[in-house]
Amino acid sequence: MKKIFLALMAVAAITFTTSCGNKTQQGEAAADSTEVAANAGDEASSIIATLSEQLNAGDATKLQATLETVKAKVAELIKNNPEAAKQYVEQVQNFLKENADKVKAVVGDNAAANAAVTALTSVEPETIVNTIVQQTGDAAEAAKDAAVDAAAQQVDAAKDAAQQKVEDAKAAAKQKAEETKAAAKQKASEAVDNAAKDIKKGLGL
Repeated sequence: MKKIFLALMAVAAITFTTSCGNKTQQGEAAADSTEVAANAGDEASSIIATLSEQLNAGDATKLQATLETVKAKVAELIKNNPEAAKQYVEQVQNFLKENADKVKAVVGDNAAANAAVTALTSVEPETIVNTIVQQTGDAAEAAKDAAVDAAAQQVDAAKDAAQQKVEDAKAAAKQKAEETKAAAKQKASEAVDNAAKDIKKGLGL
């Protein structure tokens, strides 16, 4: 009976520890997610302040460059919290829409700036996030394929180099054999000549 009681106590202790561990992990994940979302809000406020300055300065080129950094920031946020990325895009998008007339006046005929503005205002934030997720995935896949191709090329190059070494060794061995054969033939010829001379000398010829 005592053994059964102790076993039950051990199971209860393990269950309690596991439950606490799971709750701790969930709490940490929630805290991380909240921190990412808060950072996204700060980042959005910062980028909006920059965009506002550039609009007031009438600088279409810098405006376009800043909007490109928005895409990069969204791609970074997506890794940890897609929802925070969507909120970030939404805040930037709202600013651009609220200042549409000023944006239009500053951008003018600047094709690159127009494209950047359109990309961030023509569709819903969720669509923008999903598009960047797709582009990031495609880029990662392309990078993976490139890495595989590069590795395959290195393997082929190593195989070619090894084969060339084998061929070089075979050629060197063949040349050495031919040289040894030629030297032996020369020695034999010289030995025959010397023997003939000795015979002639012995005969007094």
